[in-house]
Amino acid sequence: MRSLFVMDPLPGIDQAGDSTWMLMLESRRRGWPVHWCEPRDLYSQGGDVFARAHGFEGLDQPPHYRSEGPTELALADCRLVWMRKDPPIDMDYFLCTYLLDLAARRTTVLNAPRAIQLANEKIFALHFPELCPETMVSADPARVRAEVERMGQAVIKPWDGCGGRGVVITRAGDPNLGVLAELLTDQGRRAAIVQRYLPAIAAGDKRIILVDGEPRGWLNRVPGPRDHRGNMHVGASAQPCELDDRDRSICDVIGPSLKEHGMIFVGIDVIGGLLTEINVTSPTGIQEANRFMGVTLERDIIDAAVRRAHLQHGDEA
Repeated sequence: MRSLFVMDPLPGIDQAGDSTWMLMLESRRRGWPVHWCEPRDLYSQGGDVFARAHGFEGLDQPPHYRSEGPTELALADCRLVWMRKDPPIDMDYFLCTYLLDLAARRTTVLNAPRAIQLANEKIFALHFPELCPETMVSADPARVRAEVERMGQAVIKPWDGCGGRGVVITRAGDPNLGVLAELLTDQGRRAAIVQRYLPAIAAGDKRIILVDGEPRGWLNRVPGPRDHRGNMHVGASAQPCELDDRDRSICDVIGPSLKEHGMIFVGIDVIGGLLTEINVTSPTGIQEANRFMGVTLERDIIDAAVRRAHLQHGDEA
């Protein structure tokens, strides 16, 4: 089952924490040919999609991989194509999903390109407003400022970022509030998200990994002493945790929609029992959940992908 990973450059990924890395290694363990490329390496000709792709082999010694090529690869010759490029979600990102949507006629793309187009990480959760903290989306600096003043304390963040980039906490009466509203909306040219601040973040930001709509792994990310964000690359620590009834009810509500739209691998963020994000582009957390829970999520995810491929292509998969 030949696999292609559309991703950030392989030499720059963090092998100790990257989930794409685990999916690539598991694919090779199964004896499948594995390739990778960047979004800019995709092109279409005659309605078919191709990539200037590199081969991938895992190694025991540093740098722990061998990458050969590039060679020309028809995506129709792959049974699984993984869209694993990190945000920001800009027009180049959308172009990539459009090309992958063309390819999806003849191969299985995960997560489904149309689902990625639909499910912005920060905004898709608002399809389930009863599960979320109070949230507003606007490009109007005055409206952003007024909403923070009304909430009393709030988080302002870009709508298209990842990894906690650009996320700030502010409050009513903050002398910097006007400047923050202008910066984060680019003087009214870009939308920002205003979300009521959740003090429960001090106890952690729970990452729950759903595989084909079912919760299969979880961990808690506790902010460090010098940063308010629950993102591990800025100092948050990963810790084991349990799912409570509220966490499970959130998964029960959103799980069928994720499965219906072809979102095989999703990471949701829950703070104090409230859903803050549904991450569908390149969610992470596999390695930490594996370590804490004694599971092998990469196997579960690829098993789900194989089932989806068989469902889509029948015996051809």
